[in-house]
Amino acid sequence: MKIRSIDRSINDILKGGFYKIPRFQRPYSWEREHVEDFWTDIFVNSGPDYFIGPMVVFKPENSDTSFVVDGQQRLTTITMLLAALRNAFMDANSEDLALGIQSLIERPDINNQSQYCLQTETSYPYFQDHIQSKDAPETEPKIKEEEEALRLTFEYFLSQINKTVAAIQLDKAADPKAITQRIKKKLAELRDKLLSLKVIYIDLDNEDDAYLIFETMNTRGKDLEPADMVKSHLTKLIKPANKNVDITKDFWNKMVETIEGSEADLTVTTYLHHYWLSRYDYVTVKELYKNIKRKVGKSEAKTFLHELVSDSKIYREIQETSYRKWQKSERKIKDSLDALNLFRLKQPLPMVLAIMHAYNAKQLTLSQVQETLSSIEKFHFIFTAITSQRSSGGISFMYALHARNLLQATDSNSRSKVLSELKAKLKDKLPPYEEFEANFTTLNFTNDFTKQKKLIQYVLGRLDRNEMAGVAVDYDQMTIEHLLSQGDGHSPEVYGNIGNLLLCESAFNGKQLATKSFKDKKAILKTSKVTLDASIKSASSWTANEINARAKAMAKRSFSRVWKM
Repeated sequence: MKIRSIDRSINDILKGGFYKIPRFQRPYSWEREHVEDFWTDIFVNSGPDYFIGPMVVFKPENSDTSFVVDGQQRLTTITMLLAALRNAFMDANSEDLALGIQSLIERPDINNQSQYCLQTETSYPYFQDHIQSKDAPETEPKIKEEEEALRLTFEYFLSQINKTVAAIQLDKAADPKAITQRIKKKLAELRDKLLSLKVIYIDLDNEDDAYLIFETMNTRGKDLEPADMVKSHLTKLIKPANKNVDITKDFWNKMVETIEGSEADLTVTTYLHHYWLSRYDYVTVKELYKNIKRKVGKSEAKTFLHELVSDSKIYREIQETSYRKWQKSERKIKDSLDALNLFRLKQPLPMVLAIMHAYNAKQLTLSQVQETLSSIEKFHFIFTAITSQRSSGGISFMYALHARNLLQATDSNSRSKVLSELKAKLKDKLPPYEEFEANFTTLNFTNDFTKQKKLIQYVLGRLDRNEMAGVAVDYDQMTIEHLLSQGDGHSPEVYGNIGNLLLCESAFNGKQLATKSFKDKKAILKTSKVTLDASIKSASSWTANEINARAKAMAKRSFSRVWKM
């Protein structure tokens, strides 16, 4: 590998060539703290010959454009700062100075065609039309995560420059022309300070050397995510057959759009980790890239990428169930997935991903999927949602192991055995009933304490559904009502307790029930579609004792019947 290194100023770099962000680079991702630090470093703490780190590039043969391997985030940030200074010069009626800056942002190439000095793909057309261009924007692009980061950085620079200008304008005694000259001088000082910044400019001969450097260097401000490194690895292994058609980038972007477009707040790195755990050896996130690089070579890269794209849809569906159009027969699957999402679980995801992958491939039957997901749901309702058991890495390892075994199984008998073994292990890990009851009977919901509202709504709905088997009820349209009204002189621990709560149709609001006696409330509630359980039916009065007794009865029914494994 031949490496040429030289100290260069930002001014020399921008005047000396065109720069393109290669396809394996991540989008712009600086956050406010990184931008603030950058501004302070340049204009407050820097002295002569201030270095801002390395810049690594490679230039293909017979090209006037260099590809940026390291330094993309800084070069993008510098371009935005120059654009903000350009706008400030325009506002100060200094068109010549503004155009001078624009020549470092955009200039003619050897064919006298106007080109931006920094060329990006991921943020097109926002970065070009709304920041680099000196003219009014002509497009209204969708503002996604990268565009939002660019917008916030650009607006921060505009704000800081405006504050600098406003401070000069406070001198009301000065002549307006003198104020204008002072503004121009100050803006020129900021410009010159920025352009005098130095980088260690490292020039490489070829793209393969660039990939090697990319894997060993980080950009200033934020470390590389495993997803960035995996993308780089796959791009290196899968060369485009046609330079105008980059299938690898297209497939990767499709997967990213599926994951990051979810309302479930998914991340690509977490998806990659769970996907890997569902198929390969158990590793931590920190070890993920190293293991992918070791096991996914050139012959496996295309299949690996295609499977990533395919399973990304499943991964989104299991955490955002509205993303899939479920058949009527699949309702129980959706209900179990919704419950697992309510419990905010991550540990079972590799196994759930493997189950749904096998189901889509017609390797598992509908009943097998329903029963297994139901078992996982029931286990975590007791283990996680109610008793809040502390889990070591053993459960994560168990799920990953069974996911891998399921996808590696070659026949239906082997797959059935994997599912049976999982259900048996889950059952063995259940806490005792006494611990479940103690925690269940403390579930509470009031107008002031709403943390457990969704969990309680889930519990009441499942209990009611068990009593009304076969009767279709839309529990999403039901509301939680307090049988003993809030504000009747009882403590929140009493009237908010789950033993005092029941689901009612939305038409039955609190005002209709609040002023009624317990006897009258029962008569009204009997007209509701929701079944009144034996504790309410048999009670002649409703006090803290009845509420506590009902809570225990609900706990018993939950553990021994509804969520029994």
